[in-house]
Amino acid sequence: MKFALRGDLLDFTGAPVWGEVDSPGVRFRSDHWLLVDGGRITGVQADEPDATWAKHDHRGRLVMPGFIDTHVHMPQLDVIASFGAELLDWLNTYTFPAEARFGDPARAAAGAELFVEALLAHGTTAAVAFPTTHKVSAEALFMAAQQRGMRMVTGKVLQDRNSPDGLRDDVVQAERDCIDLIGRWHGVDRLAYAVTVRFAPTSTPEQLAMAGALSAADESLYMQTHVAENRAEVQWVRELFPEARSYLDVYARAGLLHRRSVLAHCVFLDDTDRAAIRDAGAQMAHSPTSNLFLGSGLFDWRAADTARTAVSLATDVGGGTSLSMVRTMAEAYKVQAMAGQRLTAWCALHAATRGAAHALALDGEIGSLEPGRMADVCVWDWAAGPVAASRMALAQTLHERAFAWMTLADDRNLTETFVAGVSRYRRANERP
Repeated sequence: MKFALRGDLLDFTGAPVWGEVDSPGVRFRSDHWLLVDGGRITGVQADEPDATWAKHDHRGRLVMPGFIDTHVHMPQLDVIASFGAELLDWLNTYTFPAEARFGDPARAAAGAELFVEALLAHGTTAAVAFPTTHKVSAEALFMAAQQRGMRMVTGKVLQDRNSPDGLRDDVVQAERDCIDLIGRWHGVDRLAYAVTVRFAPTSTPEQLAMAGALSAADESLYMQTHVAENRAEVQWVRELFPEARSYLDVYARAGLLHRRSVLAHCVFLDDTDRAAIRDAGAQMAHSPTSNLFLGSGLFDWRAADTARTAVSLATDVGGGTSLSMVRTMAEAYKVQAMAGQRLTAWCALHAATRGAAHALALDGEIGSLEPGRMADVCVWDWAAGPVAASRMALAQTLHERAFAWMTLADDRNLTETFVAGVSRYRRANERP
């Protein structure tokens, strides 16, 4: 439990400024030792530690905090890379049938195991995740994360209308299930409960009110849902909730917009919506690979930044195309490029580490390499393959290196993943 990692240490002390490639918030310590004891980071030093420390020499490799995926669906690995549908058709054709299978405890347990192992194999050590409407699916995900010491935020999905048989719940039983799950899992080890509304069209006003009451009864609970992902979805919400000013306002009216709200997508919002999210202290979970793959729309990160609204990064999956947060960052750059904006590597990396941790009120635990933080740490190769190695050798500045890595890297670059100081993933043929 007491060891030292040698490598190029990269993390953040503050939020980067949009477009700034020389940011004082970036902390880079080349060829340093990260000290870990009892599952926590205890220090950083340039000199080699004494013989009481077990040493892992990764000189020439990149050492960073584990990634935090703020919106991802555990059961949707079964439908990743499904052809030819936009959001609403995709849900009915692929997603809902796949999720209905998770009412089987054996299927839920196997799916949860696959999911958390896949996260770790992509350098993600913490997540805000959707299971399904089935209580057993939430229990399986909590259990799989607990067994690995992971920080996991999740909760039974609420979905009582406009859904097929096998996925609909009802307000009374759903409330009982939520209360039971909260009592058993919330605040246990590194687990937290999220009141989980699938999206406004699949919850009645009565269920939304129940979800809001759960949130009001315990301010330490998170809330996760989808908002304004697709134009047809936005129109559907307008028809279902004509009294609401906007899609976001449906949640605000129900008491579901607060400091611990994680709002996925947020593609079709206006300035009033962004201000409401900022004032509530909530966050937008940007899912670029999903928005592109389903043809949903282009998220306006610059507008969110101007409004001082928190933005974190998310893979979504299966609407998204990979559990890799590195690939997600590369796609986020392209989304902003379509709007004539340039997303720096610093803004992207911060949104996947310290920025996400801060938005989740977890920056005292994860997201940086500060002493006292949990040792959720990943070791990466700067380059994998001759093309990336050649490009990296020509990089002149730290941002150029980081941007080339962000653009060209994937899970092949990942050497090892530590969760609370325990190695939970190691690349094949990599010596301990």
